[in-house]
Amino acid sequence: MSFSVLMSLYAKERPDFLRQSLDSVFNQTLVPDEVILVEDGPITTDLYRVVSEYSDKHPEIKMVLLPVNKGLGLALREGLTHCSNELVARMDTDDVCKPDRFEKQMAFMQSHPDIDVCGSWIDEFIGSIDSVTSQRRTAETASEIAEFARSRNPLNHPSVMFRKSAVERAGSYQHFPLFEDWYLWVRMIHNGSRLANIPESLLWFRTSPDTFKRRGGWRYAKDSAKFQMALRNLGFISTLQAIKGSVIRGTVYMLPNSLRAFIYSKLLR
Repeated sequence: MSFSVLMSLYAKERPDFLRQSLDSVFNQTLVPDEVILVEDGPITTDLYRVVSEYSDKHPEIKMVLLPVNKGLGLALREGLTHCSNELVARMDTDDVCKPDRFEKQMAFMQSHPDIDVCGSWIDEFIGSIDSVTSQRRTAETASEIAEFARSRNPLNHPSVMFRKSAVERAGSYQHFPLFEDWYLWVRMIHNGSRLANIPESLLWFRTSPDTFKRRGGWRYAKDSAKFQMALRNLGFISTLQAIKGSVIRGTVYMLPNSLRAFIYSKLLR
């Protein structure tokens, strides 16, 4: 029943969010025997204080220090090399696990040895976990996920548990800003891995009005077009699908923030 939790922390995270996230990891019905926490570049004094406090209380925490900020993909790539268990759960430093998340995912992975990644639905909230604004549901079976991945990210990244060896066979996390996880899932599917989702919410996912601001603008549209071409270069989608995806997603990214927020929180949920 051994498994690791992989997290990445950077300077802009809030100490109170980190505290709530770590509490949810250690107050599980099944507690990890190892938590790999990557400091992606220097962090603030207040964050150091929280990290020190929890490291003293929980020897399961193992710190991986990066001297400069490398971004999520490369931080997780480095952190994964320090995970000593085959089963690894991802967790973000501002989200909140539901109490039985790890127990349910471990049971699923043990009873489905053919599955390399297991995610779940998530409840999106603003401010407090009592203020859920939407639920992101995902395709369930491996075949549904493989098809869904051609047009949208098929897994909620902070909710996943995966087999380390399968991730490494696909080239592990790579630097692809904004799309690190989607790019990994596609390469794993392309490599023969099978992915699944448990059809229930196992995580509270923190959002804010700024969430949708970050998902808009010219830079995001340009990076999205690059990502679509990367999928085409893998042979995962056609040139026509890449162009169509770039145009549709680029249009959404250039919409006013309020309209884009409505599309993400209502139409795409």
